[in-house]
Amino acid sequence: MRIYFGAAFGSTISAEVHLSSLVKVSAVVVIWTIASGALARELDVRELEAYAQRALEAFDVPGAAIAIVKDGDVVFSKGFGVRTLGSPAPVDPNTLFAIASCSKAFTTAALAILVDEGKISWDDRVIDHLPQFRLYDPWVTREITIRDLVTHRSGFRSGGGDLLWLRSTYSREELMERLRYLKPVRSFRSRYAYSNVMFIVAGQIIPAVTGKSWDAFVAERIFRPLGMSHANSSITERRPESNWARPHVFMDSEVRPIESENVDTLGPAGAINASVSELSKWLLVQLGRGKLGETRIFSERQSKEMWSPQIAIGIGNPLRPLRALKPTWYAYGLGWRLKDYKGQKMVYHGGGLAGMTSLTTLVPGERLGIVILTNQETSFQSSLTYWILDAYLGDAPPTDWIAARQEAGKILNRRFHERMDALLAARVEETSPSLSLKSYAGTFNDALYGDVTVEASSGQLVMRFSRSPSFKGPLEHWNHDTFVVRWGHHSNADAFVTFSLGADGSVDAMDLRPFSPAADSAYDYEDLSFQPVRQSN
Repeated sequence: MRIYFGAAFGSTISAEVHLSSLVKVSAVVVIWTIASGALARELDVRELEAYAQRALEAFDVPGAAIAIVKDGDVVFSKGFGVRTLGSPAPVDPNTLFAIASCSKAFTTAALAILVDEGKISWDDRVIDHLPQFRLYDPWVTREITIRDLVTHRSGFRSGGGDLLWLRSTYSREELMERLRYLKPVRSFRSRYAYSNVMFIVAGQIIPAVTGKSWDAFVAERIFRPLGMSHANSSITERRPESNWARPHVFMDSEVRPIESENVDTLGPAGAINASVSELSKWLLVQLGRGKLGETRIFSERQSKEMWSPQIAIGIGNPLRPLRALKPTWYAYGLGWRLKDYKGQKMVYHGGGLAGMTSLTTLVPGERLGIVILTNQETSFQSSLTYWILDAYLGDAPPTDWIAARQEAGKILNRRFHERMDALLAARVEETSPSLSLKSYAGTFNDALYGDVTVEASSGQLVMRFSRSPSFKGPLEHWNHDTFVVRWGHHSNADAFVTFSLGADGSVDAMDLRPFSPAADSAYDYEDLSFQPVRQSN
């Protein structure tokens, strides 16, 4: 088994860039800066391009695009590789990629516009704009603010509620309605835990205040003024002749293209598609404190607010090959991650959807920005970002982050297999289910998600999530009354399914938990607790 530890649903890739003055001389970029007391070296663009090509091959990435802005100008913008394996169409600076959670900063920028206009405040209570909004705890319902929605401090587990949007048919409105059943796992505002669903709710503030959808408002107030004419928030806008990158995943021992998924419900938390050419303008307006040329999107005051720490994020110990990346401080702002690297403040966000990763980084003190988009889930973007960063800061030669990430991947791979071996060893062999297969069949309901059916057919059990068509698959017996559901969809994380029996010997509960130790937090099966739906006589 080959495993890449890259971005996935809603997860963020920690990577930052510190660049300095950049002057083109033929094929050479010359950087003049003082960093850690040393003069930064000269960097040949050909060297950067060669390193990017090496990263494509090392991480099996079909295509990627990179753009760098500095001092108000775009100084590098280039595509690498192909949009789709098996097709010669190249990635160029105008190729559209899913930017996933990098969309979150667009949502906070949209809210900042409304704050500037006096229509909302960051500290407005959510129920003052969305009176129908309810959470599990009535006190939290009453007190939660817009600021809380976009700072990951709601009290949910990381990824809590993600199964409501992940390949489901629930709308944003339906998702918000169901959040009253999502139980918190810690105190409100006590700790950082990544939440896509709260960003979706934050996006719902916009139609409540303006009468326009989040999609329309972002297009009208951000995309169009910045000339981001091809950026959009739905793959339904894709045309056959369009310049789009196709997502790819590692499957059956090789990298394969997959179909782009509709994530319209995710919207404010991660549905934007854009190119590095267009995102260069986004970087410039961010570094311009809300202004690009004569166009102002949001105020300097709101720029400072979005880049201000709102809640601390715990600092762990990186794997040995990545120890140089450990920050001295780490926090979340409003739609942005914040930390330091080599004495510089970094404002950044990463993102990932099935087969796509993205990374956007700002260094305000250097008026520097970088964006990298790829059509595979790997460490390409972080490796390239840090390599560029080190080169511009004067490391000679730069750290080989491709090698470092590959070494870290080997460590994670080994740990993964050790955990899988322990899991397999703990399996109790030669056990049988307590009941006949048909006795496990039926409809089960969880207040948060809704209905799931278990059918007995042709000597096996098959599970179906009612609102998530791709969540369908056979149940393989594991031990006792626990099975493993093997979803038919390549990206869905398989799950343990455990049936509990009541005093009368019939099934009275069904619980799920991830099968793989490496399952993404988006597969928040632990938030679900299914009860059998009893048929009335």
